[in-house]
Amino acid sequence: MPTNRFDRPAGILVGLEGVGLVGLAAWQVLALVSGDTGSPVSAIALIVLTVIGAAVVLAFAAAIVRARSWGRSGGIVTQLLILAVALGAATGSFADGTTALVIAGPAVVALVVLVLAVRDAGRTADDDGTV
Repeated sequence: MPTNRFDRPAGILVGLEGVGLVGLAAWQVLALVSGDTGSPVSAIALIVLTVIGAAVVLAFAAAIVRARSWGRSGGIVTQLLILAVALGAATGSFADGTTALVIAGPAVVALVVLVLAVRDAGRTADDDGTV
């Protein structure tokens, strides 16, 4: 399936989020090595989950660039999960609106581009006579 005009920008945005998760995992490793964790076992588990999440998000990005629908679907779910984290940052006991906006801003942009990519893919599929 040929890529549409929104697949590449959407894939790049989701890929940048994946790279951000890799950076977060590196930061967690540094915190573990420096002894800045309460429970080393929990810290290791969190690092493993973060690395798995980064791999999945990067796989979504690669699939989006290749115009695979499962990549776009996974990217949309990823953005909704990021927005849920932003909502938690805005409303939790340590609520910080600025942090919530920093988290939510890129997710909203990526979500809009992903929805446009899905729309274009649907239009292309309709034009080709495929469903």
